[in-house]
Amino acid sequence: MLEPIGVSGEDEAVYRGLLSRPDTSPHDLAAALDRGAAEVRRSLARLEELGLVHQLPGEPTRMRAARPDVAIDALADRRREELARTQLAARTLLAEMPADQRYRPEEIVEVLVGWPEIASRFEQLLGATRQELMVIDRPPYVADPGRSDSSVRRLLRAKVRVRGLYAPEALDLPGALAEVQDAAGAGEQSRVHAGLPMKLAIGDRRLAILPLGGQSADAAVCIRPSALLDALIQLFELLWEQATPIAAPVPEGTSGDRQLAVLLASGAKDDAVARRLGTSTRTLSRRIAELLDHLHVRTRFQAGVQAVRLGWLPPSAHDVEGPDDRLVDH
Repeated sequence: MLEPIGVSGEDEAVYRGLLSRPDTSPHDLAAALDRGAAEVRRSLARLEELGLVHQLPGEPTRMRAARPDVAIDALADRRREELARTQLAARTLLAEMPADQRYRPEEIVEVLVGWPEIASRFEQLLGATRQELMVIDRPPYVADPGRSDSSVRRLLRAKVRVRGLYAPEALDLPGALAEVQDAAGAGEQSRVHAGLPMKLAIGDRRLAILPLGGQSADAAVCIRPSALLDALIQLFELLWEQATPIAAPVPEGTSGDRQLAVLLASGAKDDAVARRLGTSTRTLSRRIAELLDHLHVRTRFQAGVQAVRLGWLPPSAHDVEGPDDRLVDH
């Protein structure tokens, strides 16, 4: 289990043995594991260096195992930092290659043809991402949304930073708004932008998948480290700064007015908001009018500003951007 973070199977067995036998001496632990005492002491020394065990104060012959949820998390974080440094070093090593070998087009841009190949490569990108996933999301979709959502949740559980930029039409699909809000609640940083020019996925700033072909999305390119990849990353960052954050779902029991304000701030159209609330668009219009009346304002934009003042929305979720702001009337 612990080999991915640098712990051998033999050392892990010693760590597990010490977990179940707190404060055991190396001699007694060796007997319990049917191992040689010197071999167990060497394992304990390596585990102590990794922060997985420590000596008891005043009792240098006895060891105690560190809490797994704390020590292993810290060790995993350290390994991620080491891998990140190694990835940066790889770019430095790249400069040692001859220029004609370093910049061969087929090693920078790879063309993918057909939905199955694009979907398969996208899943590979998700599976290989360890630090950060950046996604521009808009229809049409080539991968199974449920499978992709499951992969993204796995990344969030692994403490990978996930940033998603959504086109308004992506939130109009049945269940999409609820899924995006749930992802935000699970730790995804989600924003909506009305002017997204294309779909895009970037893993660890090392590989990008850019679908081509407009609405058909029947071709894509994989882009590896290059000035082109750097430009796509910069484009994502610029769009990110312009986009409106999507708030996580409000807790159970929260007032209906606050829930409605959060949904309106997501940038979704009225049809999508009505589906999320399980009501009709006609009833939604009445509820919006009641919300405006309750907040003593006349427009949705003013309602958003007032919602921020009341603490219903974070300030960054309602930056004033002029007539294209997502809180004006649809």
